[in-house]
Amino acid sequence: MKKRETWGKEFRKQLPLQIFVLSGIVYLLIFNFIPMFGIIMGFKDYDIVMGVEGIFTSEWVGLKYFREFVNDYNFANLVKNTVGISLLKLIFTFPIPIIFAVMLNEMKCLRFKKLVQTCSYLPHFISWVIISGISFQFLSSGGIINTLLMSLGLIGQPIGFLTDPDLYWGFAVLSDVWKEMGWWTIVFLAAIVGVSQDLYEAAQIDGAGRLQRIWHITLPCIKPTIVVVLILALGNLFGGGLSGSNFEQSYLMGNSMNKETSQIIQTYVFEVGLAQGRYAYATAVGLIQSAISLVLIFSSNFFSKKVSGMGLF
Repeated sequence: MKKRETWGKEFRKQLPLQIFVLSGIVYLLIFNFIPMFGIIMGFKDYDIVMGVEGIFTSEWVGLKYFREFVNDYNFANLVKNTVGISLLKLIFTFPIPIIFAVMLNEMKCLRFKKLVQTCSYLPHFISWVIISGISFQFLSSGGIINTLLMSLGLIGQPIGFLTDPDLYWGFAVLSDVWKEMGWWTIVFLAAIVGVSQDLYEAAQIDGAGRLQRIWHITLPCIKPTIVVVLILALGNLFGGGLSGSNFEQSYLMGNSMNKETSQIIQTYVFEVGLAQGRYAYATAVGLIQSAISLVLIFSSNFFSKKVSGMGLF
């Protein structure tokens, strides 16, 4: 009885924090766990006119839609674009925030440091809709960049920044680095701030230079954070890596001219599955992507433990 009273007293004392935790649990249940019942649509011949009941009463077709996607003539190109863009983003967007966080940490002028940090993470809050509009104004055939280059006599005809399939991957990576670099810098900078200053002072007394302190103290101390972020990025490789999702960028920046390199699995699901009302097919394709992501998370965690001795679980 006494233990129960003590537990109740502690719970009331922590009530505001418990409400925060409960809110997060409710959010996960409503938006992450309950919708998972819809996965069954991928194995059934579901039609939207059947309503919610149709999810359970429609005809079972097994792996029909899974085979249809794998046998689609565009399957190889979709996988190549999805993995290729995400890999390039991972290669560039993963180390750059780490380097930038180290550079910010080494800045001595606090005001300038705050200014640079604020300017770097503000693009994260700009939607891809706005970015696509800005890109069109600057990079279209009649945009500012092409007009300037032609007026200077550097080019004879406009460069198809937004229409040339060969330029799309580079444009996608550069725009994503600009948008997300500052946001992930916050994560690594927070890890660097947590490093004990006694280590730096001891290294400085021993005659270690700035680069030596970074290499032998800063980077090893934030290694757990680097490993966790890397595992999450690899697990979301088919989704977009650190940027979360490639859908908005590819959907807004893609067009009939660069579709060969801009169309990814997410945009394909939207165009063929959702826009055409083929919800069962869209569910099957999404489930394939989720299954691959799950395998990537466990694989990256396994190899991380083997190589560095660290992992998520």
